[in-house]
Amino acid sequence: MAKFTVNTHRFDPYQNFKFKIKWDNQYVAGLNKCSALKKTTEVVTWYEAGDQGGGHKLPGKTSYDAITLEAGVTHDRTFEAWANLINNYQGDAAMSLKNFRKDVIVDVFNLQGKKVLSYKVYRCWVSEYQALPQLDASANAVMIQSVKLENEGWERDSSVTEPAEL
Repeated sequence: MAKFTVNTHRFDPYQNFKFKIKWDNQYVAGLNKCSALKKTTEVVTWYEAGDQGGGHKLPGKTSYDAITLEAGVTHDRTFEAWANLINNYQGDAAMSLKNFRKDVIVDVFNLQGKKVLSYKVYRCWVSEYQALPQLDASANAVMIQSVKLENEGWERDSSVTEPAEL
């Protein structure tokens, strides 16, 4: 069976470095990492009286791992603004119960820059925000900020289909 339905001559899978993340209908600038989209379903073992064959395995509750986004530190306040909707130095009164959850879209592009995959991640909120990394005067590195997004599930956007390559 061909791995690609439109470009049947193609064998190589998509590469992981061309992606964009969107929330509030805007792509987030300067991202350099997005952790994996991962879900886990618990296994429930059920034993039947008199059955010597062992337990039956049934699916249990499904949980979705948090997603971590990383970007270079600049004057962009996108991560900070969202994190401050949950908790900030002004106290509980500044928390936004209305806007702290957002749907996030993860778009993946091929080497030609055409969108090949898209995932919708639902009801995300910032559970962890790192404004600055450890600072080191003897290092030669880019400063990275990060947000950890809790979510209530995700699904692939089936309207995004394989583009024809030239």
